[in-house]
Amino acid sequence: MKRKTRNRIILTTLLAAAAAILIGGTVALILTAGTWKVKMKESREKICDKGWECSGSKYCCNDTITDFFKVYQFENLFAKRNSPVAHAVGFWDYQAFITAAAMFEPLGFCTTGGKQMQMMELCAFLGHVGAKTSCGYGVATGGPTAWGLCYNHEMSPDQSYCDTSNLQYPCVDGVDYYGRGAIPVYWNYNYGAAGDGIHMDLLHHPEYLEQNATIAFMAAMWRWMTPMKKKQPSAHDVFVGNWKPTKNDTLAKRFPGFGATMNVLYGDQICGKGYQDSMNVIISHYQYYLDLMGVGREHSGDNRDCAEQGAFNPSYKKPDDQQQQS
Repeated sequence: MKRKTRNRIILTTLLAAAAAILIGGTVALILTAGTWKVKMKESREKICDKGWECSGSKYCCNDTITDFFKVYQFENLFAKRNSPVAHAVGFWDYQAFITAAAMFEPLGFCTTGGKQMQMMELCAFLGHVGAKTSCGYGVATGGPTAWGLCYNHEMSPDQSYCDTSNLQYPCVDGVDYYGRGAIPVYWNYNYGAAGDGIHMDLLHHPEYLEQNATIAFMAAMWRWMTPMKKKQPSAHDVFVGNWKPTKNDTLAKRFPGFGATMNVLYGDQICGKGYQDSMNVIISHYQYYLDLMGVGREHSGDNRDCAEQGAFNPSYKKPDDQQQQS
């Protein structure tokens, strides 16, 4: 081999090696930069600790519920709950609500977004609670929306709400699963699931929801924060803007807002049936509470009703496939 040819081969080899080292270093630099960006993003996500009410979460960096919701406001919202004609006198109180909320505030319950959104979510949740536990009527003193938290259980159940086909949460002998709680729970499988969610044995002891107001509020908040099926939103998600409708949702006229919370919670028991009273009364409670909290019903958001919405979980589906709406 001639010397020139040999030198050219050596030079080419050296250049190739140098290029490999350069490329490798560049790749390593890119990977290092990428890792650094991820770590920087993680470090930028601030975690806050507000003591017993909210800790270990980014949501705790926002106002907590006790920052904007006081005892006197609870009393204003539920002014008639301890009237002599009410059916749960002395049961519901502010402390029970706040104690229950501490379990869910680190997950974003009324701690998502700015203060107005937080207050709107509080009124939205309590709008359901007030409507579902009200003993108000058209000419009741203070109006029908003043009578929320009048009940803590179904007064005259006409069945035991035991689904014997459900094997995951089988009925317990001698136990009835009629409606109880702040957003009433019905059926054995719903008691079982809610019990798992709040770490209470509600399948064997559904009576806890009419014996302890904190547990009753906890079960309602769990229902608000929890999707009933995979790839579906919770009532919290559809209200605060965490949920983006799919094409199928759009075709079914499901959009983010208060209306979709009724869809998540009650499905076609209330939604898709036009402007019926059972839907309107829930909206009325929500807007009444917005007024009392100083937010104003003009800030109740878009898509307030579900009159034309198709149900997320139609009632013709078997309970094994979905949890029955409350």
